[in-house]
Amino acid sequence: MEHELLLAAFAAWCFLVALVGGLLGLVLGNLRLPVLLLLSPSAAAGAGANLAVSGVTAATAAVTHLRAGRFHRRIFLVMAAPSIVGAIIGSLFASQLSSDTLLALIGVTLVGFGIDTLRGRRAAPRARTDAGRFRNVAVAGLVIGLLGGIVGLILGALRMPALLRWFPEVPKQLVGTNLAVGVLVGAAGALAHVPTAFDMTTFLVGSAASIPGALLGARLTGRLPDRHLVRGIGIALVIGGVATLVRILL
Repeated sequence: MEHELLLAAFAAWCFLVALVGGLLGLVLGNLRLPVLLLLSPSAAAGAGANLAVSGVTAATAAVTHLRAGRFHRRIFLVMAAPSIVGAIIGSLFASQLSSDTLLALIGVTLVGFGIDTLRGRRAAPRARTDAGRFRNVAVAGLVIGLLGGIVGLILGALRMPALLRWFPEVPKQLVGTNLAVGVLVGAAGALAHVPTAFDMTTFLVGSAASIPGALLGARLTGRLPDRHLVRGIGIALVIGGVATLVRILL
């Protein structure tokens, strides 16, 4: 009975996280992962399930954003391939590496990016040419995909501030683009985890609860002014970073 209650609470949490994530173009798997790990037989199995749930959630919200035109095709094409490669490599090493140091780095980075976003500043100067901007996006995709594969997170919350830094003129297009990349990263990472460790129960429960939340959140995005959207992303980054750091202490 206790396990069933925990699964019900997990489902409710997944719905809420997906709602906020769908609205802001973030998967927020770092908010879902600590609860999921309590229900999984092992950390690796939980990480694999979290990646899969994140992929389903991202796909659900991405479809709505794509239909509404909130998508940048070229940014997606440039970022997707290196992100997938990084996720696969990271997932293959997930069970062999201690992830606490990486999680601490990710948490601090999220908080820093979130504060910077809320201040309305761009911490790094934009590249002088489009080629430079797209090259930066590809490198960021590879590095973030690698980190996410190791710790079991899509890390769209790290991709979004990177995208906003180099393409601040199209924030709403970045929402759908970030989620679309997250779909592929989640699928690649989850498939890499399946041969070694994967929790099917939490995947099914989390996915079923996340789909309606992501749909509802994505439909609300178009009603937000750009400045409110960016502010919401900043707040979500700070909360996600703090949650990641707290997880290490528990």
